[in-house]
Amino acid sequence: MLSLPKTLLARSFLLIVVLIVLSLAASVAIFRHVEQQPRSLQMAQLVVSVVNLTRAAVLSAAPEWRSALLSELAESEGLRVQMAEPSDALEALPEHPPELRMMAEKVRASLGGNTRFAAQRNGVEALWVSFFIGQQEFWVALPRERVEHPVSQVLLVWGSVVLALALLGAYFIARQVAGPLKRLAQAAQQLGQGAMPQPLTESGAQEIAAVSRAFNQMSADLAANERERALVLAGISHDLRTPLARVRLAAELSADESLRDGLAADVEQMDAVIRQFLDYARLDENEAAVATDVRALVEEVAQRFAAQAKSLVLELQPVPPLYVRPLLLKRALSNLLENAVKYGGGEITVRFAQDGNRVVLAVLDRGAGLPAAQRDAAKRPFVRLESARSDATGSGLGLAIVERAARLHGGEFYLEDRDGGGLVAKLVLSLAARTG
Repeated sequence: MLSLPKTLLARSFLLIVVLIVLSLAASVAIFRHVEQQPRSLQMAQLVVSVVNLTRAAVLSAAPEWRSALLSELAESEGLRVQMAEPSDALEALPEHPPELRMMAEKVRASLGGNTRFAAQRNGVEALWVSFFIGQQEFWVALPRERVEHPVSQVLLVWGSVVLALALLGAYFIARQVAGPLKRLAQAAQQLGQGAMPQPLTESGAQEIAAVSRAFNQMSADLAANERERALVLAGISHDLRTPLARVRLAAELSADESLRDGLAADVEQMDAVIRQFLDYARLDENEAAVATDVRALVEEVAQRFAAQAKSLVLELQPVPPLYVRPLLLKRALSNLLENAVKYGGGEITVRFAQDGNRVVLAVLDRGAGLPAAQRDAAKRPFVRLESARSDATGSGLGLAIVERAARLHGGEFYLEDRDGGGLVAKLVLSLAARTG
């Protein structure tokens, strides 16, 4: 089954081309239909005149001059007159063009029903028309170019030029529609990945300009809101550090050991929450993407959790360097490993490998897992799924940081079930960022 092109430009261009070709074909068909009757009548009148004049010339010429007359007609007028023979090999007139059939009917109406026609006689191509002088049948051969009028080469050339100009215009019309929409889609994709796209050109058709203007305003509002959110979040987190330090100091000076240990644990937990707030707020900082040995980066981060996990297995395949933001990727991986230690039973496997045109970084655990219906919610900021994982404390920003880090790298973040029980947190990066 024939499939349509995927892009709007190709579809619009194809539609306009089809309409132009159909319109042109309809115009030619109408022209030929309107021209058919007059043209066939003109051809019939020409043939009847030639036959009548030839018969009259043959009848009026003296017998001894007939041979010279026929030779003169052949040389000067291109008309060959010959007597019909029973052994003549004849080829009937073709079905096309239909004007020939219409002409033959009109000629028979004028010359008689016994008039015969042939497109070829004894291997000689021409328009052969028979006539009678008494009981003797003759054939007169008219050159086809005198009767048929092929399409002029000039007309074909100009028709081709007009068609080419129409197709070129169709392409520019389709491009005027598809071009701005393509740029809008690219800008929306960049915005969805956490990047700030360049403002769209607010020109062109009124509707396109209005859409571009609205998108630019939306992008500017989102950027302003994000900056304000990050500023507020970073400010609050920073301001909490000072009283938290005083609480830590007071805990260390306390004589009550159980109180001191409890306060120290609470301070550590609060400090971890504040650290996640700051990490989430700093995701908008423009860390430069550099060529990085991601395999070595994964080993470095994983080793920091080796003492906390019951078992930590690294399955890391060699992959060419990628352009990534190292600090951002480290924070994302640290959050995944921290979750696996807290909620995954401590049995952790870290896999890193190339899969086609992608690079997959996966953290697998043997915990209680996460219901499929709650996985999208778990990746949103400040969402903590207490029912899914017991003793779930923290800010609810861990997976949100991983999700945003994936988008900022042009990748994707998935949560899947692990065979045999547990959860797979999979960070997928494109090899489009691969160095040469």
